[in-house]
Amino acid sequence: MNPRRRFLATVLATSALLGSVLAASGCSTLGAVTALLGNQVNFTQPQLQQSLNRNFPKHYDKLGGLVSMTLLNPRLSIPQGSNRLRLDFDLGIGALGSDSSRPSGHFALTSALRFDPTTRGLHLQDPAIEQVNVPSLGGMMNSSARGLLNDWLAGYARDEPVYRFDNSLLDRLGSRRIGRTDIEDGQVVVHLGDN
Repeated sequence: MNPRRRFLATVLATSALLGSVLAASGCSTLGAVTALLGNQVNFTQPQLQQSLNRNFPKHYDKLGGLVSMTLLNPRLSIPQGSNRLRLDFDLGIGALGSDSSRPSGHFALTSALRFDPTTRGLHLQDPAIEQVNVPSLGGMMNSSARGLLNDWLAGYARDEPVYRFDNSLLDRLGSRRIGRTDIEDGQVVVHLGDN
């Protein structure tokens, strides 16, 4: 093969390889791309789920460790036609030193979302427990376990974001004010305004 054809073949092969690498990396980061559309930022279920996955499991103790609870395997969904998201968790409950790291039940909640400038994140707003099933407690929760779950829910909604805005997104927003957060058409929509 003459040098000119060899050079052309090398350029084409390199271009094809580079295109494959870019296509593969584009597919793997597609879920992480946040859509900034005019005066709103849209977040999808996979983006929120990825953020949750990084922050669980969570372990909590009450009464000096006599009762413990571990929340595992968060599953976030945005039901079509709903203005609230749904979070399902596996729940481990331990008492008197028994292990709470294994699921012994399940619970689900629904919630709206709000932006908190202190944490730069989306937090639960007005969460409501929809379903609790703990077979080891006869399917229903006793008052200690329900109290522990409600305490966790209040603290989680106040202190921990479901999704935290990263610096690159905040840089893209510039000086725009972050307004209300809605859940619509299967997405979380954060409305923006001028300062």
